[in-house]
Amino acid sequence: MPVGLIALAIGGFGIGLTEFLIAGLLPQVASSFAVSEAAAGRLISGYALSVAVGAIVLTAATARLPRKEVLVGLVGLFVIGNLLSAVAPGYGVMLLGRIVAALCHGSFFGIGSLVARSLVAPEKKSRAVAVMFGGLTLANVLGVPFGALVGERWGWRAAFWAVTGIGVLALAGIVALVPGSTATGRSDAVQPGGLRAQFRAFRSWQVWLTLTATALGYGGMFGAFSYIAYTFTEVGGFPDTDVAWLLMVYGVGLVVGNLVGGRAADRDRDRTLVFALLGLAITLAVFGLLAGSATASVILVFLMGVFGFAGVPGMITRVTDYAHGAALAASANVSASNIGNALGAWLGGLAITAGLGYTAPLYVGAGIVLTSVVVMVIAARQAGG
Repeated sequence: MPVGLIALAIGGFGIGLTEFLIAGLLPQVASSFAVSEAAAGRLISGYALSVAVGAIVLTAATARLPRKEVLVGLVGLFVIGNLLSAVAPGYGVMLLGRIVAALCHGSFFGIGSLVARSLVAPEKKSRAVAVMFGGLTLANVLGVPFGALVGERWGWRAAFWAVTGIGVLALAGIVALVPGSTATGRSDAVQPGGLRAQFRAFRSWQVWLTLTATALGYGGMFGAFSYIAYTFTEVGGFPDTDVAWLLMVYGVGLVVGNLVGGRAADRDRDRTLVFALLGLAITLAVFGLLAGSATASVILVFLMGVFGFAGVPGMITRVTDYAHGAALAASANVSASNIGNALGAWLGGLAITAGLGYTAPLYVGAGIVLTSVVVMVIAARQAGG
């Protein structure tokens, strides 16, 4: 794998860290700015909303620019956003910093995935995307404990200074290691055809089916994951202190699923996607049944991570293949996943509010993912036909 992929993975790691570490810092941030827990929580929800918006707006706005230049600008935006958070004198500046950092998220992974696949032979494109997303999955493992540890020892601002430093490292790596053009020297180095061509990609029925499968697959997984701490403590009987390492088990599953799924997708992409989604639906349903068992919970949360991320590299390459390399479609895939996250969390919350218990989000998630399986089977059959 080319060394340029390492720079992209470092960027993905930094972006993943800034997304996840805030969860372990919310009490400190709320106390520092004298705001309520709900207001502090908007540092998370505001980030997610900005990801969905930024993925489309920034990718569309940079449609005619060289991809490497766009990536450099996006990581620069990420550095500025985290720097604002690190030095924020008040809650308003902190929220602004979170929004600025989030704007680059979707476009970075959308455009970065196209750059990653352009650096390798076609038969290795899903593995290349998996390497880039490896930084994000690693951030899932380390993000919350990293934020909590650094925040406890040196204060919450130190965590954002550290992420700012990682952003500078990624920026230098992309400048030095990512080539400005591919071996062909043709349009792979530039987002093809301008904005009009980007939107033409959405005429493909396969693009919409893939985006729908992405939103539903992510929605089911994160709808269950949003309330998993309650499932562990209220159903599984785990003490609160065990939640951190249980989430790390889930994060390790994400890393494994990403790497295995990327390799499998290069062999048979659609079959890999159907298998991953079906495996996730079954895992969530079985988890709901066995959540009272501590041993089963550890195994199943690991499998939840494995199946949950095994389809990501294939989904990215699938949507960009049918979109003929349109960066806007790749970024829309990131937006679709965030929309799915919000939908899943909302439906899971409704199930709990209805008095169905803390295993209900797992069953709701399984149902949502099953609809994703149906969509993916339809997409695969139409593509094959």
